[in-house]
Amino acid sequence: MKKNQHVVNHPKGWAVKGAGNQKATVVTTTQQKAIETGRRIAINQKSELVIHGRNGKIRDKDSYGHDPFPPRDKKH
Repeated sequence: MKKNQHVVNHPKGWAVKGAGNQKATVVTTTQQKAIETGRRIAINQKSELVIHGRNGKIRDKDSYGHDPFPPRDKKH
């Protein structure tokens, strides 16, 4: 089952959590380490990485799955 991976602020630093999970998959000291770990998991599961800022708002997203609506080629 593929779950989007969320990088979120955590009392001990930063955490990677699967969507809907209460418990963190991993806790790191820096956001960058959490992003790297979350990215590896998302690539492996062909899911999305959702990066949250300290305020909890979504800062960025990266998709590693099979996007049903890929971007169209721009014609110049």
